[in-house]
Amino acid sequence: MKAKFNKIMQISILGTCVAAFAGGMSAEAAGLLTPKQGGLPALDIKNHNVKVVAEDGYTITTITQFFSNPHNQDLEAVYSFPVPEKATVSEFTMWIDGKPIHGEVLEKKRAKQVYEEQKAAGNDTGITEKNSFKTFDISVSPVRAGQETKIRLGYIQSAHVDTGIGRYVYPLEEGGVDEQKMSFWTAKETVSSDFSFDMVLRSAYPVDGIRLPNHPHAKVVQKGNDWHVHIGNDSNNAEVSDSEQALTISNNIQIDEEEAIKHNNGSVYSLDTDIVVYYRHADNLPGSVDLVTYKPESDKPGTFMLTVTPGMDLKPITEGKDWIFVLDISGSMKAKYHTLAEGVSRALKKMSPNERFRIVLFNNRPSEITNGFINATEQNVKHYINKVSNINPDNGTNVFAGLKMALNGLDSDRTSAIILVTDGVANVGVTKQKKFIELVESTDVRLFTFIMGNSANRPLLNSMTDASGGFAISVSNSDDIVGKILLAKSKVTHESLHGSKVKIKGIRTYDVTPSKIGSLYRGQQLVVFGHYSKGGKASVSLEGKISGEHKEYSTNFTFPEKSLDNPEIERLWAYSKIEELTNEINNFGENADLKQAITDLGVQYSLVTDNTSMVVVKEEVFKKLGIERKNHQRLQREFKAQQKRASTPVVNRRVDAQKPMFNNTRPTTRGGAGSVDAWFLVLMLPFLLIAFSARRPVRR
Repeated sequence: MKAKFNKIMQISILGTCVAAFAGGMSAEAAGLLTPKQGGLPALDIKNHNVKVVAEDGYTITTITQFFSNPHNQDLEAVYSFPVPEKATVSEFTMWIDGKPIHGEVLEKKRAKQVYEEQKAAGNDTGITEKNSFKTFDISVSPVRAGQETKIRLGYIQSAHVDTGIGRYVYPLEEGGVDEQKMSFWTAKETVSSDFSFDMVLRSAYPVDGIRLPNHPHAKVVQKGNDWHVHIGNDSNNAEVSDSEQALTISNNIQIDEEEAIKHNNGSVYSLDTDIVVYYRHADNLPGSVDLVTYKPESDKPGTFMLTVTPGMDLKPITEGKDWIFVLDISGSMKAKYHTLAEGVSRALKKMSPNERFRIVLFNNRPSEITNGFINATEQNVKHYINKVSNINPDNGTNVFAGLKMALNGLDSDRTSAIILVTDGVANVGVTKQKKFIELVESTDVRLFTFIMGNSANRPLLNSMTDASGGFAISVSNSDDIVGKILLAKSKVTHESLHGSKVKIKGIRTYDVTPSKIGSLYRGQQLVVFGHYSKGGKASVSLEGKISGEHKEYSTNFTFPEKSLDNPEIERLWAYSKIEELTNEINNFGENADLKQAITDLGVQYSLVTDNTSMVVVKEEVFKKLGIERKNHQRLQREFKAQQKRASTPVVNRRVDAQKPMFNNTRPTTRGGAGSVDAWFLVLMLPFLLIAFSARRPVRR
């Protein structure tokens, strides 16, 4: 960096989704889609059952659905749901003639051709496709007249813990950023019969609390090291034993009678609210290194997932701080601008008088209402809260111009945080990702992204983050907003490890991803995937600079010669590699070799990507078309491993216990003397942040 490391300028981006926030507004939801034109009857989602298992640093989500056709003609079902963060579809199973048939991944055009040919012939078929960063789209044909069609969808994603807090999101709210698509389709937002969500959290590190901020009636039960979460039509009526009562009480912080009826009573469940599950690790856990591997044969290469949870001595930054709010006032913000204004109001009121702020607005063009930095006195805060609240959003979204204006006039002697509120879907002015990267790299700043809502342009926002050495935090409408702010603030106000690198010596590793790490911030985990040739003892180090001083943390441990417990990490490695290749295309333009590499990885590891889709046909059709049953075989290995893990106690994957990489404990949201217990605020402040967290007022 050109500036001193302890005086870095920082940018936070808060991305929002297009779904409506405020009470009384109906949010678009994931669901069965039917054309607005054509007069075709709507189908029903009769059952929607979700099962989640979180263990060994990743989660597997499986959704089973029944599409019901009460009409007298065969119809096609089209189901769309938001792309979960860092997730890829690994299973699409369809029941044909009462038997489950697993889908196979093909190049996207070929998969579509197979599906359309089978549909035209009246044969049972299905396809799962990825629509850029926005949605996974599932088509099933036909749903027979007066009958039901059963499907099962599975996806896998890494699980991260930030400052002692883990988070899982099951996305249901549509992002709404694909206006052309939504202008043609309407969504079936309810399940007519049965909805259930069941999550099992298996952690070798002690967990001392679970929180579902937008689902206060969830049933949470601890069984040894395992935690079980249940939500469904029956949740409000479920019997709870005395031993479970204390666990469920912790979730009943805020109860809205109308929401209770909506989510827990009766036979209809609305698919319009994300399910967010927080879990909190116990205090005083050591910094650690965890290793998960899959190596089915000793004479063949293995795959590894290395998770570093630092216990680093990152000191607070004591210089004065400036805050720049860059607010999207385009027409797409109309439905949620009240929430945006309320959030800015809360943030300004939390500032101390010696802090300063600017407010930049943008739609088709940018403007600044503060005309430079303003001290956060009570009078100034009140004045600009009123100005922001009285704005009427309209026109397009020129994100580039708003960010460019925010970057002008930064004070190099003060730590600066720029908070950009947008969904990241630029549609006016500069829209190329490469130009955004060049803008960020032209200034000596750190970029921090808050990506709020489903279907936000994560590739764009994450690329800007990576280019500046910052970090990204995703936010759902169902999140505890205050908790997310507190997690971010601890990063903005503390030193970080810049230029981080992981080095592995003693064994041969290759295909390591991510290839570039950047900076590590307070409480942030580092997850690295790769391949290794042979097992053996390895020396592993994490290096970087803190305030210009070189730091190195090291340990040694053994990579196993044979390991069968976690075959899923082969897909996780492939997804991480695909993500890097896709980002390179987004930054530098279309490249035939990179596109082919993504296609090959998708086909080899049976993953739905921008270039590959998963198709289901009858077994004899697979054979006739010469389509190998690669995914069928892979799923059988994974199912077998999952059954074995479920029947045995959770395994501690820590490998540096004999020679710890870190001397300090992991940072948590509950610090030492004089600190604020952020988890307490996460639990209690929803009462004070009703508008910001998209809930109706609590009835008292």
